[in-house]
Amino acid sequence: MISFDDFERVDIRVGKIVSVEDYPAARKPSYKLVVDFGETIGSKKSIAQLVKNYNKKELEGKYIMAVVNFPPRQIGPSKSEVLIVGVPDQNGDCILISPDAEVPLGGKLY
Repeated sequence: MISFDDFERVDIRVGKIVSVEDYPAARKPSYKLVVDFGETIGSKKSIAQLVKNYNKKELEGKYIMAVVNFPPRQIGPSKSEVLIVGVPDQNGDCILISPDAEVPLGGKLY
């Protein structure tokens, strides 16, 4: 079991995907995303394996949830600065977790 303090250390915030590009440098089909988290955090890059369930047009403008306090991770020639969170579908591919209403960017999950 983890404590509530442990849970609070994971900083999960609301962001909005502002750009999406194919990212062929990853081992598995992926997109390179830029996510806006509002004024305090700003824009961050993420490499995400979302190709099986989302096309680029569906992702642009989508509100998502992401861990913003992990260290950057090198994926091919680019760094992924945030971890976008989701749950597996019946095939094990990512379905994004997102708020069901437009909310302020940068809002923290609690």
